[in-house]
Amino acid sequence: MKFRTFVHKLRAVSLALGATLAITGAAWAETNYKVGSTPTGVPFTFLNVETNKIDGIMVDIIEAIAKEEGFTVQIDATQWSALIPSLTSSKIDIIAAAMYATPARAEIVAFSDKVYSYGEGLIVKKDNDAAYKSIDDMEGLTIGVQVGTAYIPPLTASGKFKEIKIYDSLADIMRDVALGRIDAGFGDRPILAYQLAKGGSDVRMVDMYESQITGDVAIAVRQDDKELLATINDGLGKIQASGALDQILAKWGIK
Repeated sequence: MKFRTFVHKLRAVSLALGATLAITGAAWAETNYKVGSTPTGVPFTFLNVETNKIDGIMVDIIEAIAKEEGFTVQIDATQWSALIPSLTSSKIDIIAAAMYATPARAEIVAFSDKVYSYGEGLIVKKDNDAAYKSIDDMEGLTIGVQVGTAYIPPLTASGKFKEIKIYDSLADIMRDVALGRIDAGFGDRPILAYQLAKGGSDVRMVDMYESQITGDVAIAVRQDDKELLATINDGLGKIQASGALDQILAKWGIK
């Protein structure tokens, strides 16, 4: 009888342990975060038409961090202007896009440590041979800028331009520059350079133009998600230290 009782108790303990492990495993599997990334920011984030999924530098980076930290991510295509509203309304949990960590945005969301730094680039029509070095050389022109970017306030404050038109995407800006509807367009320099390097465009980058509005690209979370932010920073530090971050940048032709 004692032996049977022992066996029953052992089975009960085994079942309880199995149930605990099953619950723990399920809870671990549920650690999945929705990530908002734009479909038009190649090479940082863009819609890969071959896979019909969002691809790019920031996608590779957040996936590398997730692997280091033991969580999973679901990448959701999110328009640039909807990124922060989607985060604050909990439609997404993380922003992984070519977004500057500006003081104004930091009042709404919490940013990770720096991922990458760059400034604005200037594009004009191919047959426009003007050598603009700064916005001081562009007085009276009509320009285009993407909605929600950090470039709009300083360009507006400069008072140099006849008109500043706001566009939903860089593709729209490039189109209107090529058609002569605007004189020039501003956008993220590495994104413009990547797109123009593929050829087939009637616009060109003004190589002599020196970026005047530089910033740090970072990953964003809700301000009260302090634990998630710490986890992302930990993972980011690991991929920086291992050289994985540099490998991702090199993969996409970014130095």
